[in-house]
Amino acid sequence: MPKIMIIGAGGVAGVAAYKCAQAHEHFERIMLASRSISKCIGIRDRIKEKTGVEIEVAEVNAEDVPHLVSLIRSFKPDVVLNLALPYQDLKIMDACLEAGANYVDTANYEPEDVAHFEYSWQWAYKEKFKERGLIAVLGCGFDPGVSNIFSAFAQKHLFDEIHYIDILDCNAGNHGHPFATNFNPEINIREVTQVVRHWENGRWVETPSILNPGSVHFPFDYPVVGKKESYLLYHEELESLAKNIHGLKRIRFWMTFSENYINYLRVLQDVGMTRIDEVDYEGSKVVPIRFLKCLLPDPASLGSNYTGKTVIGNVITGIKDGREKSVYIYNVCDHSESFKEAGAQAISYTTGVPAMIAAMLVANGTWKGSGVFNAEEMDPDPFMELLGRYGLPWEQKDFAGRLPD
Repeated sequence: MPKIMIIGAGGVAGVAAYKCAQAHEHFERIMLASRSISKCIGIRDRIKEKTGVEIEVAEVNAEDVPHLVSLIRSFKPDVVLNLALPYQDLKIMDACLEAGANYVDTANYEPEDVAHFEYSWQWAYKEKFKERGLIAVLGCGFDPGVSNIFSAFAQKHLFDEIHYIDILDCNAGNHGHPFATNFNPEINIREVTQVVRHWENGRWVETPSILNPGSVHFPFDYPVVGKKESYLLYHEELESLAKNIHGLKRIRFWMTFSENYINYLRVLQDVGMTRIDEVDYEGSKVVPIRFLKCLLPDPASLGSNYTGKTVIGNVITGIKDGREKSVYIYNVCDHSESFKEAGAQAISYTTGVPAMIAAMLVANGTWKGSGVFNAEEMDPDPFMELLGRYGLPWEQKDFAGRLPD
């Protein structure tokens, strides 16, 4: 049986480790490694209490590539699942190459000094992984991840041609705080304050960020939770899907935000608290967004009081047997049920479950290849089958509504 090493100790890593323990018959050994050994131990103890399965823990700093290489060589995992900050993606990929381990992650690389993310840095590793006979599968959370797999499934089974994809991400939950982010505040705020891009007719089209006049938004009627205002946003899966879904004319990403969230974030941006560069404060260098992160609630702490649901899925339009059709493929996840089961709110749950499934498929050889791939380039069928088994059942229905042009 394969062995898996999970790097990270946040809510997503906790869910992924818990799900590995649930699927312990598929893994010979499970290791959780992070610079925060105390968090690893806490996760280990909760998993032991809930499942009876013992996972191993180790202290490692992903910035210290030689130490990470040594740990990987010692443990000999069939796959390394990177759930650390995206700033560390390239160093962990370097360590996997040197130590001879396959690689899976959930988000693309992002440089610390620029609020910008794209796959070019990781795609540049394609030949290196190919030469070593290793596979790296990128973006295997929910979005990116499941949204990519939904698209691949539709391309394989539901359409002869796909022309339009709209990915719609709704969090209709309530955590009880005036302002908080559902995952790492530093990454979350950098993402949503960027200029928006979507891909249409072979080019990228820019529109203002959600905080500025001219932002594009509309009310979408989500299953179970009803109408929520949904804002056009740039998300990394657009970059790979525009490349890998053939015949595509347009792809967009939408996310729900409350007016309260936007107002808070607009003020924080206006006063400079979202800056990612260093500023001088009484003789010390401070990065405002990192100071803000220290003040905001830890996303891992939100789960105990979180109520409501997430609804995330794809509306896909194309041609089948000469006729136009649209389908909606989506998942509904409950915050309180996620916490009851895995000790994490639904955002962490919907990211950690797919990450574990992707890592399992790589570890057991179901997903094969040499090089660097995005999730939609792999066979979607085994992933779709396991998604419901491990807690994220999906629905598919014909879509008769109309999205804005």
